[in-house]
Amino acid sequence: MKKTNDSLDSLRDALRRFAAARDWQQFHTPKNLAMAVSVEVAELVEHFQWLTAEQSGRLNATTKRAVGEEIADVLLYLTRLADVLDIDPLAAAERKIKINARKYPVRRSRGSARKYSDY
Repeated sequence: MKKTNDSLDSLRDALRRFAAARDWQQFHTPKNLAMAVSVEVAELVEHFQWLTAEQSGRLNATTKRAVGEEIADVLLYLTRLADVLDIDPLAAAERKIKINARKYPVRRSRGSARKYSDY
């Protein structure tokens, strides 16, 4: 992975050390990591499953802490997946923002939740 931001690089390096110390590289295949991301996203969504939109914006401290842990799990697995595949996640995100800016021009999408293909 090319040099990105120091914090993300530090996280990536810590995950490399964590996996190496446990001899987990053998399990950290792209398939397994992508599946793990999916599982963690499902665990994140579970906290919001039966809440109204208003309730989802007013989480109590215990739920907010639990949601933070699930967000961390998603971030950790995504960071590890990007590292294993040698993808710079910040560069990929910057490219995707540019793509989305073309798909969703302000004049068409401001205040609308419609998908670009519905214009």
